[in-house]
Amino acid sequence: MTTNRTTPPAIHDAVEFEYKLPAINSEILDNGIPLYWLDAGVQDVVQIDWIFPAGLWYESGPSIAHAAAGLLKSGTSKYTSGQISEALEFYGAQLKVAAGNDFATVTLYSLSKHLPALLPIVYDIITDSTFPENEVEIHKRNAIQKLLVNLRQCEFVANQQIDAFLFGEKHPYGRYSRKELMENLVRADILRFYKSNYTLANAKIFMGGKVSKTEVKYLNDVFGKTELEKISIVRDTHAISSVPEKIHRITNDPNGVQGAIRLGRLFPNRHHPDYTPMVVLNTLFGGYFGSRLMSNIREDKGYTYGIYSSLSPEIGGGSMIIHTETGTAVIDGAITEIHREMELLCNEPADAEELLLVKNYLLGGLLGDLDGPFQILQRWRSLILNGFTEEQFNNNVRIYKTITPAELQALAQKYYNTKDFYEVVVV
Repeated sequence: MTTNRTTPPAIHDAVEFEYKLPAINSEILDNGIPLYWLDAGVQDVVQIDWIFPAGLWYESGPSIAHAAAGLLKSGTSKYTSGQISEALEFYGAQLKVAAGNDFATVTLYSLSKHLPALLPIVYDIITDSTFPENEVEIHKRNAIQKLLVNLRQCEFVANQQIDAFLFGEKHPYGRYSRKELMENLVRADILRFYKSNYTLANAKIFMGGKVSKTEVKYLNDVFGKTELEKISIVRDTHAISSVPEKIHRITNDPNGVQGAIRLGRLFPNRHHPDYTPMVVLNTLFGGYFGSRLMSNIREDKGYTYGIYSSLSPEIGGGSMIIHTETGTAVIDGAITEIHREMELLCNEPADAEELLLVKNYLLGGLLGDLDGPFQILQRWRSLILNGFTEEQFNNNVRIYKTITPAELQALAQKYYNTKDFYEVVVV
């Protein structure tokens, strides 16, 4: 049958679609490590994530979690850092290590056929990293230099300060790097953190791509055969200690012509019933290019190239932050307009057509997230690490589809009181 090229395909409203999260397989390796794997690829490529309780929440001192992640590939008893890099390059693979607020993640991207050669190397990196003294010193010099460069940027300083003001400088989410603290980093502290927190007995493994029982067997043969020593990792309680003063003006560059604006407040994490409805409201307010903040402050007033509002839901609590950079002459004007948009959300219900556009944007984004094995794996990983099931995904879709202007207005009245927001300006 010949396709009629003169007739365009029908345009469907994203709200009309049915959204189903592809199922993920769950099993236990021979030694008890939980594995979640997803067969949803067409190319012979695989992504494997090893997740550890080794984020900033667990570190015993400043900068240790980032140092451990940054140095994990610096050498083992068998391999030097150079040999590790050469092996990854030879097989066309990529290995990333990153420490976040709660978790540290080791991620391998590889062709499936190379897993038998690569998995023993990754196993050695995870279980036998030695953190050579010279590599530690190189890491410290590089990290300090990068920090000094970043501290010249107003937006970097503003990001540091808003978190510190919201959570407190001693809280893991509010703590930030300082040159003198980095200089005091020692190998012994990094190694101790690594041995305590990068333990396979406390790991979760996620694998996605073109995956079959063959790839699962590869993984089990390497990571599932070693007897594990269970090390109890206690998730300590860290009290949030927001600073009393809400308005802060910081001079970072006396000759600067641009300033960074951050308005933020504490906000519950994903387990709170208001979180998913707030995703919709935040998107309308400042969460995408067509948002109210962008339409007003960028398109109408011309104060900035971009302004966004974002939610940061962490395991131990979250925040909501509005961030933009403007010329110093219009900083006050931009803040006034942000407050005006907050008040408008509180005082008037959103237009039905505007809300439909936001719903279509969010649901369209979900369709994109379900297009490809790595994106689906990321969606499942977020659910599992936060203690959710597929039902949470379905509930999110339901709320995106059915939330009303009246519900959003009530939510705005609860969370968009301008007096509740911390205001940080760095020039």
